[in-house]
Amino acid sequence: MSVSSLPIATLGTPRIGPRRELKAALESCWSGKSAEAALLEAAAGLRAANWARQKAKGITVIPSNDFSLYDQVLDTSAMVGAIPAIYGWKGGPVPLSTYFAMARGTQGDAHPQSCAHGSDGDGHAHGAPAQEMTKWFDTNYHYMVPEFANGQSFELSCLKPVDEFREAKALGHHTRPVLLGPVTYLKLGKSKDASLDPLSLLPRLLPVYIDVLRLLAVSGAEWVQVDEPCLVLDLDNATRDALRQAYDHLAHALPHLKIMLTTYFGGLGDNLDTALSLPVSGLHLDLVRAPEQLETVAAKAPQELVLSLGVIDGRNIWRTDLPALLDRLEPVVAKRGTDNVQIAPSCSLLHVPVDVALETGLDPDLKSWLAFSVQKMSELVTLGTALAEGRASVQDELGAAATAAATRKASSRVHDIEVARRVKGTTADMTKRNSDFAERAKAQRERFNLPAFPTTTIGSFPQTAEVRKARAVHARGAMSDADYEKFLQDETARAIRWQEEIGLDVLVHGEFERNDMVQYFGEQLSGFAFTKHGWVQSYGSRCVRPPILYGDVSRPKPMTVGWWKYAQSKTAKPMKGMLTGPVTILNWSFVRDDVPRSLACRQIALAIRDEVADLEKAGATMIQIDEAALREGMPLRRSEWKAYLDWAVECFRLCSTGVANTTQIHTHMCYSEFNDIIDAIAAMDADVISIETSRSKMELLDAFRSYKYPNEIGPGVYDIHSPRVPTVDEMTDLLRLARQRLSDGQLWINPDCGLKTRQWDEVRPALVNMVAAAKRTRHLAR
Repeated sequence: MSVSSLPIATLGTPRIGPRRELKAALESCWSGKSAEAALLEAAAGLRAANWARQKAKGITVIPSNDFSLYDQVLDTSAMVGAIPAIYGWKGGPVPLSTYFAMARGTQGDAHPQSCAHGSDGDGHAHGAPAQEMTKWFDTNYHYMVPEFANGQSFELSCLKPVDEFREAKALGHHTRPVLLGPVTYLKLGKSKDASLDPLSLLPRLLPVYIDVLRLLAVSGAEWVQVDEPCLVLDLDNATRDALRQAYDHLAHALPHLKIMLTTYFGGLGDNLDTALSLPVSGLHLDLVRAPEQLETVAAKAPQELVLSLGVIDGRNIWRTDLPALLDRLEPVVAKRGTDNVQIAPSCSLLHVPVDVALETGLDPDLKSWLAFSVQKMSELVTLGTALAEGRASVQDELGAAATAAATRKASSRVHDIEVARRVKGTTADMTKRNSDFAERAKAQRERFNLPAFPTTTIGSFPQTAEVRKARAVHARGAMSDADYEKFLQDETARAIRWQEEIGLDVLVHGEFERNDMVQYFGEQLSGFAFTKHGWVQSYGSRCVRPPILYGDVSRPKPMTVGWWKYAQSKTAKPMKGMLTGPVTILNWSFVRDDVPRSLACRQIALAIRDEVADLEKAGATMIQIDEAALREGMPLRRSEWKAYLDWAVECFRLCSTGVANTTQIHTHMCYSEFNDIIDAIAAMDADVISIETSRSKMELLDAFRSYKYPNEIGPGVYDIHSPRVPTVDEMTDLLRLARQRLSDGQLWINPDCGLKTRQWDEVRPALVNMVAAAKRTRHLAR
């Protein structure tokens, strides 16, 4: 197939490498096993491979600066010198040790002058906490929240965008550099001083952007991709004015540099006129999330404005019905001409795995329905060629795409009549507890007789090298089922004994048998499939391998009851049954796109309801149903929130309410802004909710205080996303802040999240300190 004469862009590609090479390099560096130079060499190799792969596939608009060692928002903070004082930066180039300190925090006894950072002489402070981290729009990717202060200044302190453009150029690739736009960057940030509006910092920030863009232009860049995804949000007039101010300044300073203004994750909606008023050369549209905007934008956009049509899904893995898509695109391209149109994915391909060709074990039919990053590049090139040269030029490719779409639609593996019948039979009574919370709480207090400020953990304990090795050996058949089960039982028993020794009040079994909190359940539910190499980045070196939800969902047999029974047999203390909730399973999977998300979620909820019933029947008195991803699944536009929250809360209640008053239902939520959804959280009616609050210094509890939330809450006091071990004083201080916001009787004490990704030498002292902080707080409360 010839290379298309119509420009084809990717907007960004996966950073981690086909076999998670970046993860290996980062963790080797952080552990002190290799030097920074080795990490930088590995990163350069990944960038070179990404550029070469795109060029070989026929991509003509190849990005640079889409790569990051940790996070692109953190990269921007480093670029503009937005380094909080706690990290000890004194100006000049930002050291890699400072960069990683912002991402991961530092421990007082950390090894200096290396990736395993402590004080490095230029230096950042010992014992500094990591910056706050939260979800990137409505994805499962996390970004480091920029932190601004009164008197905030900016300076060009990292030349990464320029260096990587030049690096690509030296390898023979003329790239389009990618920058996070200045307005979106400021809107993603926050200040400890509530009176400081981050947008007020725009006049100070723009000179740094102008410096970067000028250096890129001098280096030979003709186009720069500037991402302003804030344009798909509900914007006030101040933000619209800031966008006009920003791009007027950039255009005035660099009149010959072409900017591709990139929007994604939704439609422009009422921001369309603002976007079209900006002095930019191109505008990218997400036509997967908002296909309806194509005709409107094409009609209103000036003829000379290059439209980048984001028509291949950058966030899901289904192969595109290319002939059907061409039916919509051909009239637009015919009217605007190939010189004023580019073809692209809806957003960066960061959010999909690298290459489906690596999946040699997948069912052939299912595999034929899938497209990962490499396959999406081929789809883009096929579309571009068809639009530029006619369908006949890619007849075979279009035929294969149409066949895959038809086969998937007709497959008997996708539809289950019994599941449809059960969903149809769901009633309102199935989403209600027997009594209100006050009555349940009284019954539960009498049953459990726990101390004030009860301590627990969120579920998982470290998945050590030994655990991972045993799983791998068992998976390839070199360890018998009996030996593997014995190994897991020993790990579980050891974890239970240790929890009892340090004085935790409510125990967990550690989840050593689980590979992932979603995958573990998906592997035991019908309608799910799994990959070997389908990894995507969550943050830093943390990668996840989302299940593929391809068909109707049901539960063939109990999934967790056996392990709960074994664990409870080892202790007299309460042992939580641990489940992942239906909304989280949905939001952390690659979901089918042939039925509404709400329908798929109800199917999962009914399967989890069956598991809850079996756990209670087996004797479980506390059952935790994690909904870590409920917030991130919310639509970006407020007008669409209610519809989502209605079915999401209904699904949680559907799986959790069929229990006795004395059975305590817990749930857990990851990083979330709760103010806007507190009504929905209350409607979930979990007896206990645990949330991540340590990095926000308990600010997230303000929503619960203002609402007068009646149920019990476990605000996290241990930031598990950092290797730091918090002190007893730090945790006690966080509990003091929590007690200012909530009554003592509401409070539980727990880490922010599960401990799977941490090391035991971090977890042991941290949890010992947590129990000590609980005891100190009980003493203070007397």
